[in-house]
Amino acid sequence: MLTFIGLGLYDERSITVEGAETLRSADHVFAEWYTSRLVGADVADLEAYHDVDIEVRPREGVEQDPEAILAAAESGDAVFLTAGDTMISTTHTDLRLRAEDRGIDTRVIHGVTAQSAASSLTGLQNYRFGKAVTLPFPYAHGGDDVPASVIETIEANRERGLHTVVYLDIKVGTGPSGPDPDHEEYMTAEYAASLLAAGWADELAVVVARAGSPDAVVAADRLSALATREFGEPLHLLVIPGDLHHVEADALAGLADAPEALL
Repeated sequence: MLTFIGLGLYDERSITVEGAETLRSADHVFAEWYTSRLVGADVADLEAYHDVDIEVRPREGVEQDPEAILAAAESGDAVFLTAGDTMISTTHTDLRLRAEDRGIDTRVIHGVTAQSAASSLTGLQNYRFGKAVTLPFPYAHGGDDVPASVIETIEANRERGLHTVVYLDIKVGTGPSGPDPDHEEYMTAEYAASLLAAGWADELAVVVARAGSPDAVVAADRLSALATREFGEPLHLLVIPGDLHHVEADALAGLADAPEALL
């Protein structure tokens, strides 16, 4: 059996009760930390709290060489951990399909996602979000600006009146010069706002920082204004609103201090 468990957003306690019980009873526990991470806990915290040993797999150890995970699932109960909700990334779907192809039973125990938390924290209604997009570091796509695909996605959502979640790039094990096992870099909301402000300086955007933590921050303003502020420790994301329902406008004013002129 291979069980995929989402850890939620903040620390070792954010996992569901069902997830915690399954984790503690597993024969083997694997995790990846390259698509996302917990804000308030590291692997050692998880191991101590849940009394388990966790093998952290690098990207290539999940996507290219998952044999250790699959073999453990064939011979016993294996768990695969990720931050947030475990099946958001296609790399995890691929691993599940590989397991199914080998006749291994699989199961998913969900966790809170950054997108659902962003909707809850900002007051923007979940059904009014369009396609999400990831904003990469310029060095990661060989450019010095925002990729056309990001701009096109935001514009397409805006034309339909929909909000856009902009996930911010995470680089673990790879830096500007290539593979680097010690490199760990998280794009900040202020940096992301500065990139997007080149084309949309006066457009309304919302920062969500450390969703799920006790000190989560939600701030709405022009992209050019957000680019001048600091929002602290990761993880951050941006939301580019589309058309606002009057309740959403009230929420951004009351929960995110959005300037009235932008609503």
